[in-house]
Amino acid sequence: MTGTDGALPAAAKFDWGDAWGGLAAMLVALPSAIAFGVAMYAPLGPGFAGAGAVTGILGAVAIGFIAPALGGAPRLISAPCAPAAAVMAALCVRLIGAGSSPESVIVSLALVGLLAGLLQAVYGALGGGRLIKYIPYPVVTGYMSGVGLLIMFKQVVPFLGLAKSAEPLAGLLTPAAWQWPAVFVALVTVAATLAAPRFTKKVPAAILGLAAGILAHLAAGLLRPQLLALEANPFIIGAVSASPGAVLGGISSSFGALRQLGPKDIYALLGPALTLSVLLSIDTLKTCVVTDSIVRSRHDSNRELTGQGAGNIASAVLGGMPGAGTLGATMVSLASGGRTRTAGVLEGAFALVAALALGAAIGRIPLAALAGILAVVGARMIDRSSVRLALRRSTLLDFCVIVSVTGTALAVDLIAAAGAGIALSILLFIREQMNLAVVRRKTTGAEISSKQQRLPAERAVLAELGSETLVVELQGSLFFGTTDQLLSEIESDLRRCRRLILDLRRVTSVDFTAVHMLEQVDGTLAERGGSLVFSHLPPSLPTGQDLRAYFSHLGLAHHEGRGRIFETLHDALEWAEDNVLKEAGLGRESAGELLSLPQIDFLKETDPASLAALREAAEELRVEAGKPVFLRKEPGSGLFLIRRGRVRIVLPLKGTHRKHHLAVFGPGDFFGEVAFLARTPRTADAIALDDTEMYVIRREAFDAVARRYPGVGAAFFQRLSTVEALRLRDADRELRRLQDN
Repeated sequence: MTGTDGALPAAAKFDWGDAWGGLAAMLVALPSAIAFGVAMYAPLGPGFAGAGAVTGILGAVAIGFIAPALGGAPRLISAPCAPAAAVMAALCVRLIGAGSSPESVIVSLALVGLLAGLLQAVYGALGGGRLIKYIPYPVVTGYMSGVGLLIMFKQVVPFLGLAKSAEPLAGLLTPAAWQWPAVFVALVTVAATLAAPRFTKKVPAAILGLAAGILAHLAAGLLRPQLLALEANPFIIGAVSASPGAVLGGISSSFGALRQLGPKDIYALLGPALTLSVLLSIDTLKTCVVTDSIVRSRHDSNRELTGQGAGNIASAVLGGMPGAGTLGATMVSLASGGRTRTAGVLEGAFALVAALALGAAIGRIPLAALAGILAVVGARMIDRSSVRLALRRSTLLDFCVIVSVTGTALAVDLIAAAGAGIALSILLFIREQMNLAVVRRKTTGAEISSKQQRLPAERAVLAELGSETLVVELQGSLFFGTTDQLLSEIESDLRRCRRLILDLRRVTSVDFTAVHMLEQVDGTLAERGGSLVFSHLPPSLPTGQDLRAYFSHLGLAHHEGRGRIFETLHDALEWAEDNVLKEAGLGRESAGELLSLPQIDFLKETDPASLAALREAAEELRVEAGKPVFLRKEPGSGLFLIRRGRVRIVLPLKGTHRKHHLAVFGPGDFFGEVAFLARTPRTADAIALDDTEMYVIRREAFDAVARRYPGVGAAFFQRLSTVEALRLRDADRELRRLQDN
């Protein structure tokens, strides 16, 4: 039974599955770590192969101990990895080419590992774990494929047994220079590594491949005895000193050499350190995602980056190489019973024991065998399935991105490839944003209405002239990549509309290019006496941008009579409808004349005798602005006829302080009919927006009148039912529109 973070509870017994998992993981990670260390120091010459092996071992020990103990992915096994070897080897070549001594190169590599670890810790502390995972997959694939090809390319020299100064490509094309013992050992190692999983899953393929390579080297030594010598033998790692004294001496000399590095030297190493930190973080988090999918868990990406950073810092201090979470060792650990972070810590412990116990024997490992293992690792990093992306036009750009990043890694270096990857990530993001529809929906005032209840004559005018109002609901990012799309969508509508409402509720960002385009639209409408208005301007976008302040600062909301901003789309629609009605001569002022009973719209055709009878049931009521006419769940059966002012009907939302805006009623209209007809408690709140005066017809008083004048009651209910039918039809249309959202 494990704790929530994968660690063993204090009272739990030791899990032997973690021990077997850690041991199995070490058997996979240690040979690879040795190979990566040798590859990292290979540009320094054969004499540094032993130092490279020790660097790989120390990395496996330090990262294996620290990263699992502090990380956020309990089942992850961390160790030196191929991307680290590729970046560090490329940097090694660059430094050697610049005239640096081998000793200063080694110190520089350690400093890059230290800076990369510090950057990873910063990423974790700042919450960068989630951001790194959003790097486009084509960029990651191209980068990893480039790393794989570089690793394979750099193994040509030890794979073929060429001289240290030989150019890999020239040597590959010169079979006469090949050394058959190295080629034989490398091919046997590759064949055994690839074939091992078909025969057994219990022993890691890398171990079997390495064992086969060593046996092949010993067999070749029977024909050429000098292959078995330890000194001056270019085909093996050479003397290895992994004793505590040697390690402490190396740490002391490294710290002494660090004092010789100036600010200029450190600044020159920041680029490689940044590249390495991002690459190791991506490699780790990608492995975490795969592991989560297998064991059905969730990792803490930020904590994991912090743990990986601490592991790489410790590795650099000890003189080890950087690393990351490794998929192969993690899968082997899980298959062998590893379930908690204890397995990862034990992997580091077993690596230390193996290094101390087998230090001398490690020096006799053939370089060609390590080259064979790395060749397999590099080949597996190449995403061969990405070739299928070139077969379809829709994915051709993704394929081009992969090829571009991979080609940059091969033609220039991994640092340049990282820059190309960042640039292409930006281009991919812009492409995706441009492919997204920025216009969510277009409607006209004839198809959508505000919450303001309109009288029949007003509805007739709005149905006829409502198409002069265009409502455009926007979404996503309004930036230079989508501005033309938006203009193309509304260009034809601008020729006939007089009022344009842009609803920005779902907009996530706006740039200056988009604002400039909106200014042009505003000017076009103004030339015809039209207006551009906005609704639902978010006070703060996900980017942190204050859109209202941004529009005001750029003058988009300051033009006289134009550039209006409304809180909601219905407020903007109400404003547009009021303008249409005002131009048609049907405008209503809330502070206008006090209507009499015959002027209430649905009673206009009532005969004087019936009106006189209804007047007996009506009482006058005045409510101040902001005060409730009634509240939800209150008892009451009155029908309210508005003589002057406006009343808003709102529905309180359960569990919040917010209210849903249902409707607004103005002079000549009525509300409260549900309680009047059904005699049930109120279903919503009615709040006076202005000082409002009304007639109230209580159901009890109305029934008394209806008993005396049955014809009056029948005519009243008939007119009331006609208006209700129209309202229900409008409500049905609104529901259908919402269903289509």
